[in-house]
Amino acid sequence: MLSYEEALDHLLAAAMPVAEVELIPLADLRGRILAEALVSTETVPPLDNSAMDGYAVRCVDVPQAGVALPVAQRIPAGSVGHALAAGTAARIFTGAPLPRGADAVVMQEFCAHGPDGSVIVNCLPKPNMNIRRAGEDIAAGAAVLSAGTRLGAAEIGLAASIGAARLPVRRRLRVALLSTGDELAEPGQPLPPGGIYNSNRYFLRALLESLGCAVTDAGHVPDSLAETRRALRAAAECNDLIVTSGGVSVGEEDHVKPAVEAEGELSLWKIAIKPGKPLAFGKVGAGGTASSAAFIGLPGNPVSCFVTFLLFLRPYLLKRMGARTTLPVARTLVAASDWTKAEDRRNFLRARIAADGRVELYPNQGSGVLTSCVWADGLVDTPARQTFRAGDPVRYLSFTDLL
Repeated sequence: MLSYEEALDHLLAAAMPVAEVELIPLADLRGRILAEALVSTETVPPLDNSAMDGYAVRCVDVPQAGVALPVAQRIPAGSVGHALAAGTAARIFTGAPLPRGADAVVMQEFCAHGPDGSVIVNCLPKPNMNIRRAGEDIAAGAAVLSAGTRLGAAEIGLAASIGAARLPVRRRLRVALLSTGDELAEPGQPLPPGGIYNSNRYFLRALLESLGCAVTDAGHVPDSLAETRRALRAAAECNDLIVTSGGVSVGEEDHVKPAVEAEGELSLWKIAIKPGKPLAFGKVGAGGTASSAAFIGLPGNPVSCFVTFLLFLRPYLLKRMGARTTLPVARTLVAASDWTKAEDRRNFLRARIAADGRVELYPNQGSGVLTSCVWADGLVDTPARQTFRAGDPVRYLSFTDLL
């Protein structure tokens, strides 16, 4: 069996990013991958401005607390005042440009109204107090986002702050999701004897879409070699990748493996992890043609399917989409539970962070217990033949970084 690292390296080596680039409006960019570095043509902020509501003053005019100054002008955000005359103050609001000559802003909480409209400054101002200097956030000509950045709320806001209305991003990866198995029933339909509801179809689609893929539901194929081959050919016509779950073993009713081999080529792995030993990778159609697509077959057990998606398919997809960072960062935390099974495979245990900051395990780690994935907020990565006790350090992968 391949190790986790060997299988992941093989997948990532084959993950060539899509070449096509699109210019997309800011409102539609969440989850997309930036294709080129974003360089600012603007200085942010463009002018020295006030960080507070208060009064702009010259420090030399306030040698001690309690000085009264006439208020010579009022500068709201979005307007520009005139030079501050000696011995005067300017009423100023957050974000408003600092008038020339002023070198401090005194918060209104430290000021009082004086006679004849003057302001009494009840603190000793210091140079640069409550002033945002021009360019302290972004200088014109600076690269603010790198190519390969996955765009979230902060990145989109940053692009907006320099006036960028559209950004060049890699086109969405087109993924066909194919369900196989006579035992599968659709939610909302009566469950036949011996049947199970098709949960994988729906959480896989949700996971793929959350990563920014353009998903085509290629339907549910019965346990037939001919029908499976036909469905694979059709899915390869207009997609970059075909994803299935189950059917890649060697049983008489496992038709995905021979169908992929007949329509393209397949590398069938057994990976030394639990849950999720089987994982298939290959292609459907002739390589390099318009009617070819990569193929990944995930395990059929729901938890195995969920975990292998996070560990293998997610980084593969991110690299195909041009992302700079594809792998999560593990944290070392303290276990709140015992793990006494020294198994011969690397274990990824469903776990969550308790109120005291320690990591507790879900009691049933079976590969069909999908409730564990809802209860958990991450995985504890445990090497083969290793156990741990409460209080021991463990390697923790957060679902926040994996979803």
